This record gives sequence, structure tokens and C-alpha cells, in this order.
Amino acid sequence: MEKFDENDIRYQRAKKEVERLRGFYGHLFAYITVNLLIVWYNYTNLKPGESYFQFTNFFTATFWGIGLIAHAFVVYFPKINFVKRWEEKKIQEFMDKNK
Repeated sequence: MEKFDENDIRYQRAKKEVERLRGFYGHLFAYITVNLLIVWYNYTNLKPGESYFQFTNFFTATFWGIGLIAHAFVVYFPKINFVKRWEEKKIQEFMDKNK
């Protein structure tokens, strides 16, 4: 039977948190980059006298932004995240089962 060192467990948890942060920052970077390109494209293709403030110009930013906010909650508020609790419970079940 393999015994895990407490430092190994802490390292794996810290590594997982860093991966979650990196994933969120990558998502945030993509959101900003793509939406800036969309803003530029929409602005340069306005007809004379047309207002930029139309729903179609904010569609992607709005709905992708909702997804980004959900991603932020998963990363920054893991204590209230039911998925993380479920994962921990399943990990413990498998560890107990394989003893």
C-alpha cells in the first residue's frame, strides 16, 4: 500500500488551485481580446449616423460575460461550490473503496 506524504497532498492541492487560476486567467484574456476585436469591427462598420449602442453589438460580451462570472465563482468561491464538494466526496469514496 502506498502512503502519501502530507507535503505531497498539499502540493497537489496547491497545484490544482494554480491550474484553476490559470484557466480562469486564460478565459479572461480570451474574453477581453475577442470582445475588443468585436468592438473594433462593429465600430468600424457603423453606417453614417448609426449608434453603436445596439443590443447586437453587446450580445457576445453579455452572454460570454455571464459564463465568465460563473467561472470566477467556481475559482474564487470554492467553499460554496457544490461541484468541488461533490468531487471531494467522490475522491474520498474511491480512496476508501481501494484501501
